[in-house]
Amino acid sequence: MHRTRSNDLYPPIEPYESGMLDVGDGNLVYWEVCGDPAGKPALVVHGGPGSGCTERARRYFDPERYRVVLFDQRGCGRSTPHASDPATEMRHNTTHHLIADMERLREHLSISNWLLYGGSWGSTLILAYAQAHPERVTEAVIASVTTTRRSETDWLYRGVGQLFPEAWHTFREAVPEATDPADLITAYARRMENPDPAVRERATAAWCAWEDAVLSLEPQTGPPPYSGRPDRAQQAFVRICAHYFSHDAWLRENQLIDEAHRLTGIPAALIHGRFDLGSPLITAWELDRAWPEAELTVIDNAGHLGGPATRRAVLTALDGFAAGN
Repeated sequence: MHRTRSNDLYPPIEPYESGMLDVGDGNLVYWEVCGDPAGKPALVVHGGPGSGCTERARRYFDPERYRVVLFDQRGCGRSTPHASDPATEMRHNTTHHLIADMERLREHLSISNWLLYGGSWGSTLILAYAQAHPERVTEAVIASVTTTRRSETDWLYRGVGQLFPEAWHTFREAVPEATDPADLITAYARRMENPDPAVRERATAAWCAWEDAVLSLEPQTGPPPYSGRPDRAQQAFVRICAHYFSHDAWLRENQLIDEAHRLTGIPAALIHGRFDLGSPLITAWELDRAWPEAELTVIDNAGHLGGPATRRAVLTALDGFAAGN
C-alpha cells in the first residue's frame, strides 16, 4: 500500500492527460486523468454545485489500480465560460446538461463503464446519471448523501436556521425582497444575475457566510470552507447553487429515491456523518432502503465535511472495489 501515515491518503499525483472538452452551447469542460492508464476507470463527481474538482480528490484512489478521471462541471473551476462572469449564459447549465457532459466525456476517453465517486451535490449528480445510464456504472461510492429534494434544500436554507438563528437572520435580511422565507433561494438567484457587481458581491458574501455557519460545529482547520475561497470561485459557486436549487435541480420531488430501482445490480457504498446538519442522515437512510445493493455506513462522530473515520470508510470502499475488479 502507498498511503501516507499522516492522513491515510495516497500520495499526491499529477495528471498524465488533460484537456478541454467541447460539450456544446459554447461550453468547454476541463478534464484530467491520473493513475494507471490500464487501471479500473473511475469518475470523480465534485460537489457544490459549482465547487470544481480538487487535487485532494485524486488521492483517494490507488494510482496503481485506478484510472481516475476528474472534471469541472459547467461554469466552474477551469471550465469555460465561468459563471462568475455575469455575461455567462446559465440556461444551458442544468442537471440534464451535466449528465450529457459526463456521457460525452466517457465516450471521448473511450471508457465503456466506470465507478462513480463523489459527495454532497456530487451524490445527486451521481444518482441522476446512474439512473439515466445504469449500464455505464460499475459501482458507486457516495459520501454526505443528498438528492436535492425540495425538502432538503428547504432544510439547508431555512429549517436548520432554528439552530443558528442569528446567522439565518443575517442570511434572510440580505434579500429583503423575499418576504416569504420559501422564496429565499429564488431571491438570491435573481441577485446573482444583477448587472451591478456590488449587488452580486453582497449576495455572494451572505450566502457563503450562511454555508459556513451550518458547518461551524464541525472540526476545521484553515480558512472557512466557503468564505475562504477566492472571490471568483465564490461567485461561481453561489450563482450556480442558487440557479440549481431555485429550479429543484430539474428533478421531480423524491425522484432519485423513487427511481432507485433503476440502480439494481450496481454495488454502492453510502457513507454519511450522523451529525451532518446540512444534509440530515434521513436521506442516506431512505436511499439505502430503496437500493438493495447499497450498504450504508454511518459515521457517528462526523458531519458534512467528514473526518478521519469518513476518509477511512471511503478509502476502504474504493480499495475494495479495486480489488474486486
